[in-house]
Amino acid sequence: MDKVRLTIDGIPVEVPSNYTVLQAAKMANIDIPTLCYLEGINEIGACRVCIVEIKGVKNLQASCVYPVSNGMEVFTNTPRVREARRANVELILSAHDRSCLTCERNRNCELQALSEKLGINEIRFTGENIKYPKDDLSPSIVRDPNKCILCRRCVSTCSNVQNVFAIGMVNRGFKTIVAPVFGRSLNESPCISCGQCIEVCPVGAIYEKDHINRVYDALYDGKKYVVVQTAPAVRVALGEEFGLPYGTIVTGKMVSALKRLGFDSVFDTDFAADLTIMEEGNELLQRINNGGKLPMITSCSPGWINYCERYYPEFIENLSTCKSPHMMMGALIKSYFAEKKGLNPKDIYVVSVMPCTAKKYEIDRPEMESDGIKDVDAVLTTRELARMIKQSGIEFNKLPDEDFDNPLGESTGAAVIFGATGGVMEAALRTVADVVEGRDLENIDFSEVRGFEGIREASIKIGGKDIKVAIANGTGNAKKLLDKVKNGEAEYHFIEVMGCPGGCIMGGGQPIHNPNKNHEVRIARAKAIYEADRNLPIRKSHKNPMIIKIYEEYLSTPLSEKSHHLLHTSYSKKELYPLSK
Repeated sequence: MDKVRLTIDGIPVEVPSNYTVLQAAKMANIDIPTLCYLEGINEIGACRVCIVEIKGVKNLQASCVYPVSNGMEVFTNTPRVREARRANVELILSAHDRSCLTCERNRNCELQALSEKLGINEIRFTGENIKYPKDDLSPSIVRDPNKCILCRRCVSTCSNVQNVFAIGMVNRGFKTIVAPVFGRSLNESPCISCGQCIEVCPVGAIYEKDHINRVYDALYDGKKYVVVQTAPAVRVALGEEFGLPYGTIVTGKMVSALKRLGFDSVFDTDFAADLTIMEEGNELLQRINNGGKLPMITSCSPGWINYCERYYPEFIENLSTCKSPHMMMGALIKSYFAEKKGLNPKDIYVVSVMPCTAKKYEIDRPEMESDGIKDVDAVLTTRELARMIKQSGIEFNKLPDEDFDNPLGESTGAAVIFGATGGVMEAALRTVADVVEGRDLENIDFSEVRGFEGIREASIKIGGKDIKVAIANGTGNAKKLLDKVKNGEAEYHFIEVMGCPGGCIMGGGQPIHNPNKNHEVRIARAKAIYEADRNLPIRKSHKNPMIIKIYEEYLSTPLSEKSHHLLHTSYSKKELYPLSK
């Protein structure tokens, strides 16, 4: 790549010729503020916050889209630039619902932080504001157009990354809003509830449907036995809400906090992840050996399931029939655990703490119940749990480490890696390899399936047979992979799909950071996931003594009649534009 030389605020910089001024400034450690910019996804210069002055150019230019050239002289902090930035942000604020103290994103809002950074202490512009109703019909996501600043980051992510196209720019001029087509609710759109729009929104225009109050109600209902379970990815992200570095493992403190909140039992969804591997691994072997539908595709990501049902219903038969781990856990809590404790399943209230907003949709699916009783009653995102901890006056960073409760709190390293893209695949291979080979294999780190590439492929030799596998993270990449399969360009035995780019560690319910730092966040959280795996004494699901015990005492064998009744389900085609009931 050819290089060009330019100066930015008098600092000489040499950068590739295809760079923008914003990218060049970063190389010179000069911070140009942005608002609508999302690297590689939304580079449109719409907000005009990143404007700079360029010698010889009459108008100020948006640095995120302006290309560098040899000999260019850029100025990022002149009086003209500062005044223009302030005016642009004030204009955005003039049409913004500024109820900051009651906003979901208070003190974690890019617009709020930018206003402080630019020293805005008054808004000189006033004008007509249109009051829009909130869209809260979705079971997972709330949309508040009054907070929207029309940055288009959510639109670009939904369309260009996830290939869902649930929202877009509607109307024109001053009446422009971000919304589904034809005035529909998100609930009447192709939305898959993945929540990636929430993660990239710079303000409080999109956020998760709150389950905090229903959980408090259950905790203070003397007739309810309230059980909580936590997903693998939560333990490597929750600490970020309390000022800890990205990817800090806080499992013990998390358990301690949950017990102080008043939950009667604190279980680990990782136990059910081990159970998922027992069922899913045996389902894969059964399909391979008996001529079943291949490739088998994982079913533990509800955002992906929603996408498959809407966009690729022809692959529904390829989906594993296994419920997702937290739904399996809910079913076991209200059956196996209820019997052990002598509790009526109707008196048990199950709460799942998840990195995912689509789980809120999942628990309301009619398929996710046993004998008329819902498997899971409420889902808290990682963010919601953090809010509950803060509301309760619990000093999280000072808590002692505590252990999960048994009998559903023991897990293996294979379970914890469910949190990263490729983790479900690797966990399954660890067990399938042992079962097929008939021995305890020592080399269990399947590095071929790790990484953050959108699509990864590998051929793993097990029992003398080449098992062809593929991994896709993000539904946009799932589309590319499934199209290859549909067109006969690739054949696989097993495919893992995670609805969110990077897997559950980057789910729509995780702590929100500036999305331009997502690569750094993703690496830190994944590193923590694999560290947690290495630190556990047992790293294969079928070696978990409590898993062995539950089959001996209750389930009999993987894929048994009772297993199918409690742990398996089915899916069906959904309309892209359903009408709300």
